[in-house]
Amino acid sequence: MTEPLAERLEELERAVRRAAEVIAALRRERDALAARSTVGDADRAELQRLRQERKEMLSQVNAMLKDMEKLGL
Repeated sequence: MTEPLAERLEELERAVRRAAEVIAALRRERDALAARSTVGDADRAELQRLRQERKEMLSQVNAMLKDMEKLGL
């Protein structure tokens, strides 16, 4: 009777070790995905900033062209 109990205990210990390994792997994957998400957020913010800058530059160029037109250049 002790043998099946000891075997079952060993089996449970192996299962716990496997579960701990899987949990560790999932945590690493989660951390990697979180890091990629942060990079993506930074890229999106930079893209938005560049779009706004382009829009402002276009407005300035249009204003200069209108001023030049008024001067007859």
